[in-house]
Amino acid sequence: MQVKSIKVGNLETNCYILSENGNTIVIDPGDEFLKIKSLLEGSRLISILLTHRHPDHIGALRDMVKFYGCPVYDRKNLEERRYDFCGMHLEVLYTPGHTSDSVSYYFYDYGLLFVGDFIFKGTIGRWDLPTGNFEEMKKSILKLKNYSDRTILYPGHGDTTKLWDEKQMNPYIKNSL
Repeated sequence: MQVKSIKVGNLETNCYILSENGNTIVIDPGDEFLKIKSLLEGSRLISILLTHRHPDHIGALRDMVKFYGCPVYDRKNLEERRYDFCGMHLEVLYTPGHTSDSVSYYFYDYGLLFVGDFIFKGTIGRWDLPTGNFEEMKKSILKLKNYSDRTILYPGHGDTTKLWDEKQMNPYIKNSL
């Protein structure tokens, strides 16, 4: 699987483009539709996945749907289970805390976990915004104990990290697991 990351919008939201066998998934089209579109040339966009619906994660969503006509998936229409998107296998995890609709996507064939604003390198997402909840965040963090330390975390902002590193250095995770 090929993973491209592009920073979009004023908050430099990470928009991810995942491709395999000619099929492509976009995660969190936060802004700058034309910038994202330029990276999709020659691709067959099969779906858009949203980690949550804060404006900095969905700013280009309307243009993406209008242009590509592909389905959009998020907490509203996904169950917490495994899915096959044209050969791309993923597991949906409900990870509320930053927002009540926060979802993470684990591509288990590759050990890649797209976490939105749930976890950042060295910290976690804010829980003081509308629908945020620290108690729910703690429950979501506990779900990470089921995943390999080699799992790579792809956050909504900032750099990627490994679950092992977060277990060692992230105080919220280190003190929870």
